[in-house]
Amino acid sequence: MNNYEYTKPADIEKESMRIIEGELNERGLIIPDENLTVVKRVIHTTADFDYAENLRFTEGAVSRVVSALQSGDAGLTFITDTNMALSGISKPSLAKLGASALCYMADENIMQEAKAAGTTRAYASMKRGASEYPNGIFVSGNAPTALIAISELIRDGLRPSLVIGVPVGFVNVVESKEELFALCEEKDIPAIVAFGRKGGSNVAASICNALLYSAVGTIDPLKRGWQK
Repeated sequence: MNNYEYTKPADIEKESMRIIEGELNERGLIIPDENLTVVKRVIHTTADFDYAENLRFTEGAVSRVVSALQSGDAGLTFITDTNMALSGISKPSLAKLGASALCYMADENIMQEAKAAGTTRAYASMKRGASEYPNGIFVSGNAPTALIAISELIRDGLRPSLVIGVPVGFVNVVESKEELFALCEEKDIPAIVAFGRKGGSNVAASICNALLYSAVGTIDPLKRGWQK
């Protein structure tokens, strides 16, 4: 026997979010209401309160993309730079919104294109995504070369619905994030970026889910049905 008070998934999540919000207040970290759901979900995924300070949002990024998802703008598509991020995105939420998510990283043509051009598959994937879904939501949790590609594409006229830039690592990571964020601010493109070295596919997926849950009204886990 044990004396654990919280054993059901929904109860665990709700108590975790309560703890997170309490600790944010204790640390004196004030998050704008619009961004709070995203920040809390990333902290819930990572147990890392640094994200309360290193997650940066262009003005109105969250409200703009949530509105776009709710309006069914061309059936928005999330393009990720890893299959791990793709697997973590809520499929029921996508279905409710008529949205979709995909990853080209295992595509044989992408592998060949990247090899022929001397680039990474992530770079080639973002180029493909831009050509097929110019209105898409571009999600990088692993490869800074994905952000480099997106920055180049934005300079060439791409106007995505949102860019999520949270790759993790040491080479080109900090620079690619800063460049992408500044460019999105300049061009009035919604962006959510984790400044610094931290990030990852799990962080990318958690941001996507925070936006999706907001759009479908299921921030409360009990409203997701399976979380009982």
